[in-house]
Parts: sequence; structure tokens; C-alpha cells
Amino acid sequence: MKQTSIYDVIFGRRDVRGQFNGEDLDPEVLGRMLAAAHAAPSVGMSQPWDFVLVDSRATREAFHRHVEHERAVFESSLDGEAKERFRGIKIEGILDAGLGIVVTYDPERGSPHVLGRHAIADAGLYSVCLAIENLWLAATAEGVGVGWVSFYREEFLAELVALPAGVRPVAWLCVGPVTHFERIPDLERLNWQARRPLEPHLFVGKFGQSERANDLVVIPHDKGTKDP
Repeated sequence: MKQTSIYDVIFGRRDVRGQFNGEDLDPEVLGRMLAAAHAAPSVGMSQPWDFVLVDSRATREAFHRHVEHERAVFESSLDGEAKERFRGIKIEGILDAGLGIVVTYDPERGSPHVLGRHAIADAGLYSVCLAIENLWLAATAEGVGVGWVSFYREEFLAELVALPAGVRPVAWLCVGPVTHFERIPDLERLNWQARRPLEPHLFVGKFGQSERANDLVVIPHDKGTKDP
């Protein structure tokens, strides 16, 4: 396992789409990644996640067809230049990566008394997102690529991997070894969206109050002269 700064891992993390090399993932590496995900904090210690490992080619092909349909639906909503830019963007690596991981959310986990969730119903969903981020950062530290696919309908994916009633699929993650990590994130590199600086979004005391925020020293991290 690579030893590297947590900041290198955070700023070197990429949403991988086109860099999977098709090789199998070492089971020990996968085990460490899943252990890191399962170590995430969760509201009321409910740990409301499950991980469905999908290596079946047939299942991945079925999901890929669904995602391609949803890509076309989104493209039809675009006009002119945006449509042309979108056509040049690869949105997933479902068939390129050897493994898909479906991360789910069970709102009944820990019920009826989930400590800390009574006032914020989505706190459990936030917990699942923390588990996903843990997995993603662990993968980056291991030199493994992860790509989050979001062009799908929940009901389709739930049926595809036979989720119980009430359990939601939060993410399909494409996971596998990569040829490299891009220095600049794809959507920035392909001119879809520019990264915003931190300063305009930093306030003190109340939203919109930024005078004292100017006293903070924000040092940008080197975003990637080296691969993580």
C-alpha cells in the first residue's frame, strides 16, 4: 500500500471514466478499501450501508445500456454548444472497470431510535456518502480508480441487483486498476465546468458575512503535478 499525505490523496482523487486498464483488482486491496468504507462515521452508529459487488459481465452490460439511455435523455435537454461539449465527455467506465460496487442506504437500519436522526431525516443518507468518500480516498491511496455513475433511475438499479423493498441505491461505483490519474479533473479539463475558488464561499458568523473570512490564510494545495 502506498504511503502518501492525506492531502495528496484528497487533491489527487479523480472521478475515473476513461483510464481503467481492464485488469483485475487485488482482493486484498479491495478488502482494505471496503474496510475503510465501513469505518466511516454514521448517525447513531447505524451504519446504514451495504455494498453489492457486481462482477457479472451480463449485469454490467444491462446497466450500461440503461445508462446510455439516460445519457441520451440528458443530451436531449441540451442546446447548441452545451450539447456539442457533452458529446465529447465520457460519463462512465462500467464495462472498462472489472468491478461495479453498488452502495445502498437502508433507512430502517438502527430503527426505531436512531440517535441524532430525529430532526434531520437525511442524516442516514449523509452517512452513506461518508462511507463512499472513505472508499474513494482509500482507493486513491492504493492507486485504484473509482468512478461514480449517476445517470440511472433508482428503481432500475434496485431491481437489477435485487435490493429489498425500502433500500435505496445511492451509487454505482466503477472500480479497478488504472493506467494513470488525470492531473486535471475531466469536467474541468474538457471545459464543462470550471472549479470555483474557496474564498467567495467562505463566511464567518452568518451567511454572506465575509469580512473576517479575509483574515484567514487559505493556501491552495498543489493539485497534481504528481499522480497519487
